[in-house]
Amino acid sequence: MGPFLSFHPPSLVPHGCLRPSCGEVAGLVQGWRGEPSTIGVHTCGQAMRRAMAMAMAAAWAGLGRSSYESTCLSMREEVRGMFAHAFGGYMRHAFPHDELKPITCDGKDSFGKYALTLVDSLDALAIMGFITEFEKGVEWTANHLAFDYDETVSVFETNIRVLGGLLSAHLLATDPLSPAHLKGYTGKLLELAHDLGERLLPAFVTRTGIPYGAVNLVHGVAENETTVTSSATAGTLLLEFVTLSRLTGDPRFEDVARQSAFALWARRSPLNLVGGHLDVQTGNWTHQDAGIGSSIDSFYEYLYKSYLLFGDPEYLYMFKQAYSATLKHLKRGPWYVEVNMYNGNLVWPVFNSLQAFWPGLQAMVGDLDLASETFDAFFHVWKNYGSLPEGFNIQLQRPQEAQMAYPLRPELIESAYHLFLSTHDKKYLEAGETFLRSLQLMKTECGFAALENVYTWERRDQMESYFLSETLKYLYLLFSSCADPNDTIMHGSRQQYVFTTEGHLLPIIQNISNLIDRKYDFPAGDSIDFSTCTRVNPIWVPPIPS
Repeated sequence: MGPFLSFHPPSLVPHGCLRPSCGEVAGLVQGWRGEPSTIGVHTCGQAMRRAMAMAMAAAWAGLGRSSYESTCLSMREEVRGMFAHAFGGYMRHAFPHDELKPITCDGKDSFGKYALTLVDSLDALAIMGFITEFEKGVEWTANHLAFDYDETVSVFETNIRVLGGLLSAHLLATDPLSPAHLKGYTGKLLELAHDLGERLLPAFVTRTGIPYGAVNLVHGVAENETTVTSSATAGTLLLEFVTLSRLTGDPRFEDVARQSAFALWARRSPLNLVGGHLDVQTGNWTHQDAGIGSSIDSFYEYLYKSYLLFGDPEYLYMFKQAYSATLKHLKRGPWYVEVNMYNGNLVWPVFNSLQAFWPGLQAMVGDLDLASETFDAFFHVWKNYGSLPEGFNIQLQRPQEAQMAYPLRPELIESAYHLFLSTHDKKYLEAGETFLRSLQLMKTECGFAALENVYTWERRDQMESYFLSETLKYLYLLFSSCADPNDTIMHGSRQQYVFTTEGHLLPIIQNISNLIDRKYDFPAGDSIDFSTCTRVNPIWVPPIPS
């Protein structure tokens, strides 16, 4: 460990706002608008947060191109400083535990005791230009991380956070065109990824091919392990597992991931909808509520992104069917509800915060009008509460009881990033500024704290690893793509990437993708027009079928 623990945030780390008062929030608005704030110290609440957003929108509206490029550069560096503050706090107070407790400045093991925040953040270090720390992180991981210990872990979380983090860091370290290329790197992270993948394989020994939700890293699946798993677990394997197979030449991972995704889709209803949970042995649905949020969300994401990365046309065909079904049966105005997967009857009129990735996915497929409409509805919730509650009742237009927390989730910021790339509409920069100011108010002495309640802003002593691997990464990339329209994700490298659901970069390269030299024709009459999916920004250009 040694010198790696000496990481210190650079001088650009913004200070203050450790325990914000209304007066401090008023000061933020005053500083942004350049005029005295009308927000009094006794007016905390929705009106204050809405006034902040209105001030930011007015300021953006008055900026010309050169002015907002300069402003974006400043805010990009501010986000970089936030990352340095949070990552430095983790390294000093929590490493090698999984996560930082940002209020007590302590560490905790919440997933698998594998230095989770470090592994999950490796590619974020590279993207934000902390190359020395990226190199130190790769070196520590290669020399100290191991998985041969008696620990039961989530298949879903271990795949997206750890396996994905290892693969992304390995690919960046071995890319000679990347500024994160490490000349002395010998491929140890790929060896670790292969070892971890093998330890997850026992979870797939089921009658359906759909994996158990948890597996022990040494002993496999426990005899008393529940046979119920989520659709997200079954359908969020392809990007990492197929990449692992194609990098190592071991076909087992691609085989089980494809079998799981196809087995899930084979059990869809006549409406082309899938439920939330099913039994991995019988294949029977135990939770028949269909939606785009919790328990299902990344299944849709991985169908489309697997086509983008690997080029297999069946992924796109499945996605088109699934996407059309969501528009037909789940959409209610700009919102998406949960319905019974068999009859389409309304079950749950609640906006789940995990749905907030959806406008970004729609931007990728070129459905920009619907994406903008839904983003605006979701962002209105953020403006009212300064964050997104875990659940928002669409009918009552207020946070859902027992779902009032904001655990620093990234999904709405991710959508703003993809929508700005597709449209260059300044309203997404306004949203980015709103996200930035809200998150700064969650800052603590050693990190950033989740909110227990979006009404009271009571804080929770928790900073999930995805705050670094996704939330701040997407916010940084949003402002980066605005600050310099000719910049790329890896600052000079023209490599195209697909983001995993955890925000990890996987490059579209020949030894991974089948699409580099192939195009496909699809049956006429499809209701979705993918030809509109274009990029004016070279950061990420998805290949589109002819």
